Amino acid sequence: MEFLLQLYADQTRWSTLPPDQAHAEMGAYAAYTQALHDAGVFVAGERLAPPSSAASVRVSADGKASVVDGPYPETKEQLGGYYVIDVADHDAAVSWAARCPGASHGTVEVRPIMAVPTAA
Repeated sequence: MEFLLQLYADQTRWSTLPPDQAHAEMGAYAAYTQALHDAGVFVAGERLAPPSSAASVRVSADGKASVVDGPYPETKEQLGGYYVIDVADHDAAVSWAARCPGASHGTVEVRPIMAVPTAA
């Protein structure tokens, strides 16, 4: 079963970390990613560009698109990256989320991935 682990954190935190601490934390993510690979559960994962590079798009009922710079939610924590893992069940996904370095300085949201229907 595939799950999406969404990593949320205060994105301004990274710019305030001393270089040695930032390097150590990036190393922790590299080790976590390697552990996912070694366990055979890694499907995909990426670090995202800062929220300031985002655009939010909405289309109104009349079909007109509205584009707003930046992320839509006005929250302190922003989506900073994700992993897609393939594990046996929800409990296994939560266990991997708890091991993620992002859980120690932010939030890791765990969601099952639902199959997208295809046109016949």
